[in-house]
Amino acid sequence: MSRSRKSSVSQTLASRRPWRLEEAKARFSEVVRRARTEGPQHVTVRGEPAVVVISAEELQRLLPPPQPTPPLVEFLQGLNLGGVDLDRESDLGRDVAL
Repeated sequence: MSRSRKSSVSQTLASRRPWRLEEAKARFSEVVRRARTEGPQHVTVRGEPAVVVISAEELQRLLPPPQPTPPLVEFLQGLNLGGVDLDRESDLGRDVAL
């Protein structure tokens, strides 16, 4: 393998290594930049995988498409609450001994 090829491979591997939390906090702008340009950035806490920083575009790609929200009246009618008694007895309060 040529020297320049080894260098580019080692740079790619270095950019793929997980970030320690302390390092990610100190270089957060770089973590975000790399998430946007290189892909997900893994962060570890005490050597254990903790979180992954991804770009907003990647998040949108991963999330299901938003479902349309029905109007309130249509939603309530869809609950089929016709048999539920919503009447209340009048409450006259309680007697309190003073």
